[in-house]
This record gives sequence, C-alpha cells and structure tokens, in this order.
Amino acid sequence: MTAEHQRLEVNAAKKVALEQWGPYLSERQWGTVREDYSSNGDAWNYFPYHQSHYRAYLWGEDGIAGISDFFQNLCFALAFWNGKDSVLKERLFGLGNYDGNHGEDVKELYYYLDNVPTHYYMEYLYKYPQQAFPYEDLEKQNRLLSKVDPEYEILDTGLFDQNEYFDIQVTYAKQNSKDIFIKIEVHNRFDQAANITVLPTLWFYNRWHFDLDKKPTITRRDRTSVKAVHSRLGTYYLYFQPPDDRLLTENETNLERINGTANSSPFVKDAFHRAIIQGENLQALRQKRTGTKFAAVYDLHVEAGKSQTIYLRLSNKALENPFASGFEYIFQNRKEEADAFYASILPSPAGTELFALQRHALSGLLWSKQYYHFDVERWLTRGDGINGASPGKLTGRNHDWKHLKNQDVIAMPDKWEYPWYAAWDLAFQCIPMSMVDPCFAKHQLQLIMREWYMKPDGQLPAYEWNFSDVNPPVQAWAGLQVYENEKKKTGKGDISFLKRIFQKLLINFTWWINRKDPNGNNMFEGGFLGLDNIGVFNRSIELPGQMQLEQADGTSWMGMYALNMLDMALEIAVRDESFEDTATKFFEQFVLIAEALNEQGMWNEEDKFFYDTLSVAGSQPLQLRIHSIVGITTLFAVSVIDKKTLDKLSDFKKRISWFEHYRRSNKRFWPNEEIKDGDKILLSLVPKERLVFLLERLLNESEFLSPGGIRALSKYHMKNPYSVTIDSVHYTIQYDPGDSTSNLFGGNSNWRGPVWMPINYLIIQSIRKYGNFYGDSLQVECPTGSGVRMNLEQVADELTRRVISLFLKDKNRNCRMYGEYNWFYRQPGNDHLHLFHEYFHGDSGQGLGASHQTGWTSLVAQLISEQAGH
Repeated sequence: MTAEHQRLEVNAAKKVALEQWGPYLSERQWGTVREDYSSNGDAWNYFPYHQSHYRAYLWGEDGIAGISDFFQNLCFALAFWNGKDSVLKERLFGLGNYDGNHGEDVKELYYYLDNVPTHYYMEYLYKYPQQAFPYEDLEKQNRLLSKVDPEYEILDTGLFDQNEYFDIQVTYAKQNSKDIFIKIEVHNRFDQAANITVLPTLWFYNRWHFDLDKKPTITRRDRTSVKAVHSRLGTYYLYFQPPDDRLLTENETNLERINGTANSSPFVKDAFHRAIIQGENLQALRQKRTGTKFAAVYDLHVEAGKSQTIYLRLSNKALENPFASGFEYIFQNRKEEADAFYASILPSPAGTELFALQRHALSGLLWSKQYYHFDVERWLTRGDGINGASPGKLTGRNHDWKHLKNQDVIAMPDKWEYPWYAAWDLAFQCIPMSMVDPCFAKHQLQLIMREWYMKPDGQLPAYEWNFSDVNPPVQAWAGLQVYENEKKKTGKGDISFLKRIFQKLLINFTWWINRKDPNGNNMFEGGFLGLDNIGVFNRSIELPGQMQLEQADGTSWMGMYALNMLDMALEIAVRDESFEDTATKFFEQFVLIAEALNEQGMWNEEDKFFYDTLSVAGSQPLQLRIHSIVGITTLFAVSVIDKKTLDKLSDFKKRISWFEHYRRSNKRFWPNEEIKDGDKILLSLVPKERLVFLLERLLNESEFLSPGGIRALSKYHMKNPYSVTIDSVHYTIQYDPGDSTSNLFGGNSNWRGPVWMPINYLIIQSIRKYGNFYGDSLQVECPTGSGVRMNLEQVADELTRRVISLFLKDKNRNCRMYGEYNWFYRQPGNDHLHLFHEYFHGDSGQGLGASHQTGWTSLVAQLISEQAGH
C-alpha cells in the first residue's frame, strides 16, 4: 500500500473524508450568480472582471494556483506584475457571457500538472506574458466577431510567438495536513533577461461583512513571517524567504471606486495594485502592523533561459527554522509518493503517453475541487453593502430554492468557466474520481441529494444560473458505476452507500414521474436536459396553445433511470430482502416506459430512428425528424441480470413472471428480453432489430461517426437542414461541427455536431454491455459500409480508440485537439501539456468551449483503463 493510500484510509475514517487544506480556491468568483445583487439578474455586468480587483466578494474567493482550508477562512495564492500591466495579475482573465462571440471564455494559459487526492503533492503551471497583458485587445477583437467566426484566443495575439513569457510553476508539498511547503519557480522562456514582481499573497475571506465571525487578523512577526489568527480556524504562520518588500491591507471593498463614497481608510482590497504600480500609499502599507490581506514582494531579474525559485511555508506551528537544511527533500519525497500512487492505480506502464494523459486528467479533476458557499435565502433578502435588498429578487432567479444552503467542497466542472456545481456534470465527474478517491466520489453523490441541496419535492438543483432547469437523471447510473469501480478494486461492494443514495433517488424518481409526465402516459418532457441547443427550438420553453413536446431522450433517460434503480435494488436485495418489492416496482415501471417509447409514435419505421414528438390538440402528432443523439439515448437503458440473482429472489422472480404472462396473454407490449445460455437475462429499451438499425446509423462516418468519436448531431444535416414551423414561427437546425452559431442558451456550447465526452462514454458503456451479452452472435459493420464486421465489444473498443485519439500526438507531433495552435504545443517544454476541453469539433477534433473541463472530460482516464483491461 502506498503512502497516499494510507493517508486516504485515515481520511476515510473521518466523518467528512476531506483534507483540511487543498486547491479549494475558485479561479473565478466575479460574474457569478452568488455575487449578483442587481435588480435585473444580470450577473455578468453587475460584477465584471475589472471590478474584481477592488470589490470584496461575499460568497467565496478566487486566485491563481491557490489553496485554502476547507471552509475557505484563509486563502493563499499568487499575484504577478510584468512591469507593464495596469493591474496586478491576481486572477485569471476571461470574457463575460456578452463579450465573447461564443459566450464566456477564459483567455489564459495555465495547466494542472499533478495532484493526489489528499493534496500532499500538487503542481500548477501558469504562463505569463512579458509584454502588457492584452486585456483590451482580447475584448475588442472578440466583440467584433460573429457567431460563425472562431474565437480570438490569447495565442492569436502574438505575445507568445517569440517565447517572450515566463513559465511560473507552483508546487505544494505537505509535511502534514497543516504544514504546507510551497515552491515557486519562475523560468524566463525568452532569449533576453526580464523582470517580474512576484507577490505570494495570504488573505482572509471576508465573512465579517455578514457579521458571522469576529474579524480575523494577519500580524507581522519579523522580516520573514506573519501570523494569521482566526476564531474558528486557529493560528497559522506564513514563512517566506527574505523579500524585497512586505505589504498589509484589508480585504475590504474600495467604495470610492465603486460609487464615489469615501473609504474609511486607504487599506482596501486593491491597495497592492496601486502601491506596486503607482507607488500610492506604499509606505503606509509597509508600516501597517495588522490586516486581513498580506503579500511578500519579490522583484526578480531573471536571465534569458534561466529560472529563480522562491520558497514559502504555511504551518499551524511556530517554527524556529522553517527552511532548515533538507527543505527541498519534502518536494522530492512527495513527488515519489505521487509517482508510486499513480503507478499503483493506472494500468499503463510508467512513461507512456497514455499514462501521462491519465495522470493529467485525474490531476486536473483533483485541482477542480472548490469550496462552494451559497445561502439562497440570505442572498434573496439581503443587500451586498453596495445595493440594498431588491424586492424583484423575491420573484426572480432561484426564488423558490430558499432551502438551499450550501457550504461544501465540491468537484466543479471547471473552476473558471463553471465555478459552480452542475448535477449531471457531477455525476460523470464521480466516475473518474472513484479511480483515485472512491470515498470522496461517494460523498459527492450523497451530498447532492442531501436535504440542503435537494428540493423538498425531490428535484435536484441543476446549477446556480437556474437551479430549476432539468438535467438528465444520471445519478443512479453514476452511483452504480462508482460502486462497481470500488468493488473491482477492493473485492467488496459498499452496500451501505447504495442504500443511502437509493432512498434519496426514490424521492427524485417520484418527482420526475409526477412533474415531467403530465399525461401519465410514460412519455416525458424534461426540457433541454442539459443538451442546450440540440433541439430545433428551445425545448424548455412553454409551447403555445395545446401543444406538448414528448421527448425521446426524456423518455429514454427515464427508462435508463428505472433500469438503474432496478439494478441497484437487486444488488441490495441479495443481502437485504426488504428491497425485493422495490425491485419489482422499478421493473414494472421500466416495462411501461419501454412500451411508451416503442409504441406511442417515437419510432419512425421509414427512418429506423427515434424522434421527439410534438403533440398538437386535434392533429396527428408531428415527429421532429432530426438525426441527433436524442434518438441514440435509447441505447443507454440496458441491463444484464445474472440468473443466479433471480434464483435468490424468488418473490421478485415470481412477480415478473406473472407480469410477463399477464401482458403477453393480453397482447400487450413486452420489452426486449433475451436469455443467454440460461445464465443471463438482457433487458433493454430497444429490441435487437432496432438496435442494429441504430448502430448502422451511429457507425456511419457520413452521419454520427467522426475520427474523434460520436457526433451529437448527424453530419447528414450538413446538406439536409431540418425545418419546422410552429405557431407561424419557422425553426431550422443544421450540422454545426464547431462552436455554436445560434444564441440558444447564450451560445456558449453547441450540441449540433461536436463530440461530447459524457455522451460518448455512455454510448461506449452501453454498447460494451450489449457486446458482453451477445458476443460474436451479433456483429455489425464498423464503420458502416466498410465491409469490416465487428462484435459489439470490438465496436466499443473502436469508439474508445477514436475518443482517446483526440488527446494523442501523431507522427508529426501534432494533436488534433490543438488544431491551429499545434505550433505552440510542439515547442520544447510545452509538448507534455494537456488541456481538457468541454467538447470537440465534429470533423477536425479541435478542442472547443471551456478548456479546463476536467470534470466530465477526465472520463478519458477511465476509458484508457477500460481499454487496457480488454
């Protein structure tokens, strides 16, 4: 057992299996709903980037390469100045939703190099230009672009063309849970010497604004240390090598810059900016003895191609000699422990490209843990000290989520673009998380279902922009995946975990049945289901008149949900017979949903495909004949039940036998059920012959199959756009393989052609399950029309290979994910770096959307392990 595994075992025994210190600091707090106290719900414009320097946040903090304790009382991060910028580089810059031609977008170069679950070793790389950071240029150029233009990125500005930048690598190595060694290496990549000011910064989250805490203090001790005292956290000391300067201020809003109100003192949040850049109040900041924000200042002159290193130490102990001989050894030792940990859990041989890819994916996932604080009731009823409480908020965004009181460390989809949890993202994230920390993965799934998250009626919160939006119900599926991952590793399944989430999922399942099936015909609406613009129109809108959209994917997700709950109930019932009746309930529910999907107008016999159906009173239902993954989701509801399990559950076996006989004798629908060798039973939404038709379309390279995986919309619609007129409004959808060309959902993501990792993962898992059952008895052409026949396990392997290929270099050292920016990633020192994009171009494979979505895109690590196991 590795040292990291031993630490994880210790943490698992805690009530909350969480390290006190970790990368829990967000990378963007401005522009979030939490910080929005406007009267019109315009979060982006109420708190834009340029105000983040001088406005204290109310619901969290942000920084570059930062850490905090798990309640984010005390934070540490880095700030820089290249001698040319008008502000210190304290946080990552990006565009607000209205500034980018495809929505919000981070415009920085940074990389998560390494991390372990306990955060005893972490590495982060930031690339800082030596010329003035192009804030205005990035904003101006992107505002000029249309939806059909590619985004203007920082690598388009020319600032990195001649390597005129610093590589700043930050490494954390813990001596113990409350003693953290910090190394900052500044490497000059340019061929001339350059100056940089580095400000390692320690500060307190401003909780005293709400009068919840006694105001904490950071106090000077001597020239190389300060003391931070907090009533709940206790006492910490920051030790640092002799700096060029030391500055203290307060983490308080500069009201003068906000609205012209005089400040009570010059010690405000942005005081360091004006002191370093303009010399303003510099002496006062030097002489201040106590405050809530501190920075040690290092003015470095770095020779061409050389580097300089700064060491610090954050500890809860007063130390006589914090940088004693052998200080560097802790970094080496923790690095070796991290190497041993990953070597023990990843199947690829050390040093291979796949191994490095997996490690970066999982490290990024671990870096994406974030402290998340939001009390909706308080947010609705109080002001922020700048504006008072707005009466309009009481009927505005999230007004009916007053019970939601979140204060936890949560795995985020992305700590810049999406610095808030999303229910279905989190479900996918927990699967790769279970590879490194199954205890935390299980905790996350349970957390989202706790009473301070789940609505009393059973609805799960979607995400903070609109908690009431509806995401696919994938939590039961994810819970089973996490359960099976841990069972394979340890040989023992955590039945207690299954029982805990099963009880909460029962409530959520009931919400779906009661709220999203208004006709009681087991055909579900669901809304946009997280797939943004995949529909010909916004599927969340209320349709005019007596119209109703019955969604093939809503119905399929519910079929999958019922089958997942059946699988979970059976797994538990083998050990606890009281769950046997519940298993029967979900089996019967699955049969009814399968009947609705297959026999109530969603299957098109001519096209051999499933479609959404628009029902209009007094008219025949209209199928929306769009070849999208809406129809492919029908593959996801598949389960293989071991006959030995049925033999142990005699009452369940008796009930389903009676139910089958009753329905067949009355010539009622019965779902696809096949028996293999008398030992296994396959249940699925899709009959075998329809499965073959769907796979024929799915594996067609002129439709869904791309070099990098399955497209979300068929390429068929490139030459054959689909149009429909509803209530005199004309709607059209066509194949858009790259960024969104529509304004639906802000235009910041696109499901009309790109490759999305979570959907590909679900497709691969489902096809593999079919393949495990059918073996060589079912073979299909892959690709369609190629003459090459494969069984379905081989098809799953081929799809896996294509998805993984997005991240790998070819013989010319180009990676399709980087597209036109391969010139940068071929350079020495950059050729080992990975990004994890939100989605990928349906033809070229170039990464698009959020660039650090090691939430669900880290599923590539799981795919690599599964591929190695086949």
